Amino acid sequence: MTSTITLSGVGKSFRGVRVLDGLDLAVPRGSVFALLGPNGAGKTTIINILSTLVAPDAGTAIVAGFDVVRDAEEVRRRISVTGQSAAVDEMLTGEENLRMMARLSGLGRVQAVERSRELLAQFDLEGAARTRVGAYSGGMRRRIDLAISLLRTPPVVFLDEPTTGLDTRSRQELWRIIRRLAVGGATILLTTQYLEEADQLADRIAVLDHGRIVAEGTPAELKARIGGEVLSVHDAAGAVLRDIPIDGSIQGLRDALATVGTADATSVSLRSPSLDDVFLAVTGQPAPARTDAELIDSKG
Repeated sequence: MTSTITLSGVGKSFRGVRVLDGLDLAVPRGSVFALLGPNGAGKTTIINILSTLVAPDAGTAIVAGFDVVRDAEEVRRRISVTGQSAAVDEMLTGEENLRMMARLSGLGRVQAVERSRELLAQFDLEGAARTRVGAYSGGMRRRIDLAISLLRTPPVVFLDEPTTGLDTRSRQELWRIIRRLAVGGATILLTTQYLEEADQLADRIAVLDHGRIVAEGTPAELKARIGGEVLSVHDAAGAVLRDIPIDGSIQGLRDALATVGTADATSVSLRSPSLDDVFLAVTGQPAPARTDAELIDSKG
């Protein structure tokens, strides 16, 4: 399968700290590829290199057939980047933001109006087109930001933790939009700390830790690495005290039960492996927890 994005031996350091360490990565054309990893693993640095904002210290990075260093201008013509915060003018309406950015990106007046209308419809913002963006909810702000980044419908889309800070409903709305982009033929590289997000969206996932890829595959392939099932040990209140991967055999279950050995344990249950289990197994630490601010959209 042809790769739209390729990194070969990419290294990057900041102030003597190595952030990427000989990274190799290939993203197939027309796919959604997710990068997972703890804070500081190098996810955003990869996006910055691929979008020509930062040059690698070593190795090569190719986007849509062009080198990000030698052919930076050609790369920028073929990509869009949506970061972790909404780059919009809060004093303007959603429609005005889109028209302004359309003109700045080179579209004529009539084209700018038509493209703005298309994107307002695509991102379910027609009812808020003439509302100041400062009055938008968090989910609406992220949708208008993503709409602006797609004014020129590039073949490659970089999404750097695009749903950070959104509530569940807003996050799911953005997932639907991202799926539509992929169905339309875009190649999408997504960074996220939400394992459910990667599980829902990605064709393939790479897990980063200390600047290296420590696991890569489809969601199903990564979960299969853990084993047949996971034994969850619960306390009297139902909270999970411990998760123990088992191979699905009776002997494996007996061995797992023999290691429980805690007075707080009152019950057990079996479940299928999740990406949380993969994350813990390959990085040695649990997946990042969501904060209250990320679970509750403060603007409704």
